[in-house]
Amino acid sequence: MLTGDYEQLQTDARDHLWMHFTRHSTYDTQDIPIIVRGEGAYIYDAQGKRYLDALAGLFVSQLGHGRTELAEAAAKQAKELAFMPLWSYAHPSAIELAARVASHAPGDLNRVFFTSGGGEAVETAWKLAKNYFKLVGKPLKHKVISRAIAYHGTTQGALSITGLPGLKAQFEPLVPSTFRVPNTNFYRAPEHGDDLTRFGRWAADQIAIAIENEGAETVAAVFLEPVQNAGGCFPPPPGYFERVREICDEYDVLLVSDEVICAFGRLGEMFGATRFGYQPDIITCAKGITSGYAPLGAMIASDRLMEPFLRGHESFAHGYTFGGHPVSTAVAMANLDLFERDKVLENVRDNRDAFRATLEKLNDLPIVGDVRGDGYFYGIELVKDKATKETFNDDEAERLLRGYLSRALYDEGLYCRADDRGDPVVQLAPPLICTQEHFDEIEQILRVVLDKAWSML
Repeated sequence: MLTGDYEQLQTDARDHLWMHFTRHSTYDTQDIPIIVRGEGAYIYDAQGKRYLDALAGLFVSQLGHGRTELAEAAAKQAKELAFMPLWSYAHPSAIELAARVASHAPGDLNRVFFTSGGGEAVETAWKLAKNYFKLVGKPLKHKVISRAIAYHGTTQGALSITGLPGLKAQFEPLVPSTFRVPNTNFYRAPEHGDDLTRFGRWAADQIAIAIENEGAETVAAVFLEPVQNAGGCFPPPPGYFERVREICDEYDVLLVSDEVICAFGRLGEMFGATRFGYQPDIITCAKGITSGYAPLGAMIASDRLMEPFLRGHESFAHGYTFGGHPVSTAVAMANLDLFERDKVLENVRDNRDAFRATLEKLNDLPIVGDVRGDGYFYGIELVKDKATKETFNDDEAERLLRGYLSRALYDEGLYCRADDRGDPVVQLAPPLICTQEHFDEIEQILRVVLDKAWSML
């Protein structure tokens, strides 16, 4: 607990720290939350209050907080080799991690390109897709298709692929040549709302229609998350990815599985593609690869995509100073060691049905319209009218989420996300070490806060 330093930290934060995705005017009349330590599934603020970390930081802290094994791995590597870029040179922990990640990736995804984080991995995947098709004699293939409301990152290219108009407007013009198709939100299905499988087929077929409309000779890639994050955790309907794979094969389009959130155990498998049984051409990942103990991301590509770069004078003229940083890759190796030792994937598989069932208890609240997701990754959609699925208008959502819910959940000791990128939702993605006691605590706090929110409407 901080005492004398607390007020100085508040002053310095207001005067100097530019926080990410933050409405700074919020803190004109209230203190900035300052988190000082973590232990297991919990974090603690500067005044000693404990919170259940029900978002794993930001879908990151797979193993929870305070894992000394990971801190020690970082210190050991920093003493031996603190930094070395992967620009024509290599170092052991990057080599070993690349081989280990490839061993878990589905099919022939054997080529691992390290980045500093997820947005860079998405950026890398798009650049590779364009570069690859130029090298194989299809230079017009450069366009990307992604889904409505989907989030893929904040860099200029990744933000262009993102399907959230409100997030993009202030930065336009962006990189051209990206196009949107419907997502898999069955709760608000525009077609086949009574048949999940038919809805999934319809949603997948919209990708084929978009490719045809743009011209297959111009489309390079389709970027899809296994479970879409923004909008509130949309899982794929049965047969959806099987059909998408058929479409990509038919039109010679790369299927990119954006697993920045879904990889490394979030859905009970190392990769979401494995969970849902489809074969991508590229996987992008980050976050859970180190459980947040060091920054790292990766693009994992098939052997086919690497092949043109193995001849003559060709090279992929792309890279990042800190991509594959020795400390980060050493931490990732230790992280995966703990995954195996502590049977983390097995814990998620053993408990994911219980997590769903516990959250579904909230369906008796009039404000809860839908509970959806997979593994340890769920969204709870909030509605104004349960019978009609009527949602909140912009002003109502503002008052509900930012005016009440975000602060109320935090005050009750629950760190999670109240989000309106799409219809209003509460998102939950606890550390993968969590069990029923944590699920119960999440449900109990949500019940109190959501019940009060409804009474205030």
